[in-house]
Amino acid sequence: MNLVRATGTIGGLTLISRVLGFARDVLFARFVGAGLASDCFLIAFRLPNLFRALFAEGAFSAAFVPMFSRTLGPGRGDGTGGDLAAGRVFAEQVLSVLLPVLAGFTILMVALAGPVVWAMTGGFPDASPEKYRLAVEFTRITFPYLLLISLVSLLGGILNSIGRFWVNAAAPILLNLALIAGLTLFHGATPVESARVQSAAVTVAGILQFVWLLWACHRAGINLRLTWPRLTPPVRALLRVIGPAALGSGAVQFNLLISTALAARFLGEGAISYLYYADRLNQLPLGLIGIGIGTVLLPTLSRQLAGGLEAQAMHTQNRAIELVLLLTLPSAAALVVSAGPIIHTLLEHGRFTATASVATAGALATFSLGLPAYVLIKVLTPGFYARSDTKTPVRIAVASMLVNLVGNIALIWPLGILGIALSTAIAAWVNAGLLYLTLHRRRHFSVDHRLRKNAWRLVAASAVMAAVLLVADRLVAPWMTGSLVERGVALALLIAGGGIAYVVAAYLLRAFSLADLKSQLRRAPK
Repeated sequence: MNLVRATGTIGGLTLISRVLGFARDVLFARFVGAGLASDCFLIAFRLPNLFRALFAEGAFSAAFVPMFSRTLGPGRGDGTGGDLAAGRVFAEQVLSVLLPVLAGFTILMVALAGPVVWAMTGGFPDASPEKYRLAVEFTRITFPYLLLISLVSLLGGILNSIGRFWVNAAAPILLNLALIAGLTLFHGATPVESARVQSAAVTVAGILQFVWLLWACHRAGINLRLTWPRLTPPVRALLRVIGPAALGSGAVQFNLLISTALAARFLGEGAISYLYYADRLNQLPLGLIGIGIGTVLLPTLSRQLAGGLEAQAMHTQNRAIELVLLLTLPSAAALVVSAGPIIHTLLEHGRFTATASVATAGALATFSLGLPAYVLIKVLTPGFYARSDTKTPVRIAVASMLVNLVGNIALIWPLGILGIALSTAIAAWVNAGLLYLTLHRRRHFSVDHRLRKNAWRLVAASAVMAAVLLVADRLVAPWMTGSLVERGVALALLIAGGGIAYVVAAYLLRAFSLADLKSQLRRAPK
């Protein structure tokens, strides 16, 4: 397994998806803006996304992929040399139990959309009754997406386990294409009409993603049959770990849900939208780096540990952390220092006002203080899940959620949305720190000499880049008042200058050697 190559494949497809996702957000800002309609849609979209992150992509992958990988046996990591027939039987057993449970849960949530939205928002006490009514309506339209994306996660977990990472990584592209098509071809005359179209486009996207993964499994020779639901021993074992895994994988999502609920209850109209746009930009490097590496890392560590290769597993995790720091630290520095020009250039047009731009930029800069922690969580948690330990990440996730809740309550009054973003970042660092300390205490992970040496050099190179960006921000400021094209050119120059400064500083500090990094990831120490 070449971690760089596999991560590069996933990262490249994720980049396409995130670029399309950002194009979607730009269109959404133009046609829906940051107000009543956008708040209602984002509340409605948050709910299926929360359950998707908890039970579908997060918990299900964390529990299913290691078990499926062990069922396959060592093989060669591409589905060959392992017992694919046994894996297919296990997947069919899981599907037969998963499908009726998800269908019943989806119907229940659609029926109870009103109480659920009220529990999240308090009925928007400072807004008109129409806002609550629209949020409930949009939630009922979007929630079937949960059923569809959960089935996608099952099929994607199978494909990831046999080394076909690219197929599952390409699925989110379909979501963004469907939402972009809804905005460009079917947007309404008012923000509410456009938001309603987006709600329908979410469920259409789920259908497209499911068909795509079903076709890919068929091409791989995996055709699952639907059998009568039975709680076989392997399915029971999966269910025992999937609950704790839901909490462990969903710590960040829980924190965002808490933040959204507090913003809906105590902050003014548009606050939910400001937090959403800021989080979307903050999630860009997380999706490109953390999710890509985490997706590759889980089945890789599972196979290595199943083969008794403890030293190789530790080496793999050290190199994964080195890779994420190399890419994440400069991303965080750039988003903190240059949040204003980024938001001003990319979002401030149409219904997205200058006031919304300032508020969103502040939230983005604050969220980004926790970006390295968000990514480290994605790299450290596979160290537990690959050992079938889903309970420890839960305890740590609960601790981080409590930190986030206390931080939100303490900071929302003096700092507003900045307080919400700051408490989320602090909670992420608590989560990542506790994950590392626990792995280290159990002797499942220790920082090797190379990572210890290069980490501080990467921090120094990122500091140099931040200083360059502070100066460059002032130099391009006059262009930021011009046309959209002028602002785009100025932002491109700003990003390019910061990137060059980082690469040069990191090279002069000898923080990385690309040839050495590739070489080390192709072989583990003996």
